[in-house]
Amino acid sequence: MIGKTQTATQKLYEIDSELYEFEARVIACEQTEQGGYAIELDRTAFFPEGGGQYADRGTLDGVDVHDVQIKDDRIWHYTATSFDVGMTVVGQLDAEERFVRMQNHSGEHILSGIAHAKWGLENVGFHLGDREMTMDFNGELTEEQLCELELAANRAVWANTAIYADYPDAKTLAALSYRSKLDLVDNVRIVTIEGVDACACCAPHVKRTGEIGLIKIVSAIHHKGGMRLWVLCGGWSLADYTSKHEDILTITRKQSVKPWQAVEAVDKLTDDLLATRAALSAARRELSEAKLTAAIPDEQGNLLFFEQEMDANVQRAMADRGADRVTDGICGVFCATDSGYRYVCVSRSKPLRALGKEMNAQLSGRGGGSDAMIQGTLGATKEQIESFFSQH
Repeated sequence: MIGKTQTATQKLYEIDSELYEFEARVIACEQTEQGGYAIELDRTAFFPEGGGQYADRGTLDGVDVHDVQIKDDRIWHYTATSFDVGMTVVGQLDAEERFVRMQNHSGEHILSGIAHAKWGLENVGFHLGDREMTMDFNGELTEEQLCELELAANRAVWANTAIYADYPDAKTLAALSYRSKLDLVDNVRIVTIEGVDACACCAPHVKRTGEIGLIKIVSAIHHKGGMRLWVLCGGWSLADYTSKHEDILTITRKQSVKPWQAVEAVDKLTDDLLATRAALSAARRELSEAKLTAAIPDEQGNLLFFEQEMDANVQRAMADRGADRVTDGICGVFCATDSGYRYVCVSRSKPLRALGKEMNAQLSGRGGGSDAMIQGTLGATKEQIESFFSQH
């Protein structure tokens, strides 16, 4: 849908991208398979889905327009209500949503144009969703280059350059240097940002780069031999900054530090937490050693320990050490969970694989292992577990 399509509907969004209310005449109304209606108008400011961008939303005479599509060169507006052919309706776009999408799409053109000019990269993938925008380049960028790209893009915003779209004639188009994912030769709509980019595009854009407000690359990963960027522009970038700013303020209030000390405070908190965990783990190991020393095997020669809280590594170590105490039995360590117990059983003399299957079957368990060690979970009580091992 980059090239010009001839439709019965006049595309007002190509004439004025910031036209959010309009009058039109209904020229067709058809019921859809889903039970709603597809409305064709003689003119529309609704942008239909295309070029990696969702359709505009809004209303026709107060009735929600939940989708707009081009099918067989006809623009259809999808509603839950029918309209009489020939009647005049008032279309109202969701202006805030349209504007923020234009901010992001225009921002994408700036980033793509600069990446192409500086490093010869091509934009090979683009998606503009409801709350985020992704861009795929066919080459990789370093962290320093991403910073350079972002700064250059925002400088283009600050320059407040004009953005315009037109359909050059065939001769002009042939001599024009522009970006396009398709091989186009006729009726091509070119969106131009002077000194920054020229690109074949069907979507509406802001009228000047200053309207974009801010371009922020929030994330980037290596993707299919190139790079995928997550980018927020305009209203979306402000919302993202506001959310993150509130997170920083919450952290600094809880740590009683200034906002610029947030990272230092979190680093200290992390170090303290790691030290506390290490001390706790050491204490639990000492406690498990003490319990092993004091424990007396049951009549079957088994040692069973039931714990409310225990690190999985400590649990396995305790079961292994306990097995040395019961050369003719089983050492089982059971840690409480919301639905039962997490278990580790070790034995130096009794094969455990078959025992584990029997235990899982009788005690609503899941798990497995070898003849030397089994582990998993049980949906059973302490008494049920003790009863099972009293017979083995």
